[in-house]
Amino acid sequence: MIIDTHVHFGSIMNFDMPAKMLLTSLKEYNIHAAIVSNILSSECDENQIELPSKFQTPQNVSIKETIQLAKENKGKLYAALWCKPRLESPNDRLENLIKNNLDIIKALKFHPYHSATPFDSPKIQNYFYLAQKYNLTVITHTGNGDCDNCNLVFKMAKKYPSIKFVMAHLGLGTDNQEAIGLCAKQENLYADTAWVSIQSAVDFVKRASSKKLFFGSDNPIDGINTYKENRYGQRSLYQDYFYKLADYISIEDYENIMWRNASETYNIK
Repeated sequence: MIIDTHVHFGSIMNFDMPAKMLLTSLKEYNIHAAIVSNILSSECDENQIELPSKFQTPQNVSIKETIQLAKENKGKLYAALWCKPRLESPNDRLENLIKNNLDIIKALKFHPYHSATPFDSPKIQNYFYLAQKYNLTVITHTGNGDCDNCNLVFKMAKKYPSIKFVMAHLGLGTDNQEAIGLCAKQENLYADTAWVSIQSAVDFVKRASSKKLFFGSDNPIDGINTYKENRYGQRSLYQDYFYKLADYISIEDYENIMWRNASETYNIK
C-alpha cells in the first residue's frame, strides 16, 4: 500500500494540474490515498513577485475547492489547506470550514517561497492556533532561500512543540543533510520525500528514524506519469521508492515511510 502525502491540483502560472489528471494518475499507479492541496493559493510567482490581483484566488475559495474535491473522492483524497499568509489572515470562515470538515482535513499547508513570507513570520504564525485547536499537522515547502529554509521550520517546531511540522522536500535544492539533522534533533519535526533521493531517505532512517518520514511526490507536477518519468521523459526518482528502497532498509522502515506513518498520523485507513 502507498499513501502519498503531497499531491496537488489546480492551474496557475506554468503549472497545470487538473483534478482529473491527479485522480487518473493515482489510479494508474495504485496509490491507496493522498493528501491534496490547491496550487491556486499561490501568492507570488517563481521570482517571488506578487501575482496580479486577477490571478489571486481568495483563500476561502481555494480551500472550499480542496474540501469539495476531497468530499467527492472520500477515502481516496484528504485535504491540506493551502493558506495565503501574505495577503490574508485566518478568520471565522476558515475556522468554520475546518470545524465542519475535520473528517477530511488533515493539515494546514504553507509555501513560504510562493508567499514570499518567511516561515517564522507572525503572518504565518497567526494560523498556528488553528493547528493546535484542531490537531492539524503543519506542512510547509522547504528549500534554501530566506523564506523557506529548514532552520526557520526548526525554530517554529521548537516554539510550538504540540504541533507536528512536516518539512516537504527536506530542503529542496540542497543535499538534505542539514534538514535530516534538524529532524533528528526535534521530536515534532518530520519530513516528506518529494524530490528527495532514496539515498537521502536511507540517511534519514539512520539518523532520524523511519517513523518521521512520509512518502510524498508533488504529483502530478510532471503530468499523469509523474511517478514514472519527469516531463523530459527521464526515469522518475519515485521509481526508486517503489522498486529499490526496500532493498536498503528493513520492511518495517519501508512500510513506515510508504504508508504506515501517514495512516497513523492522519487516520487514513
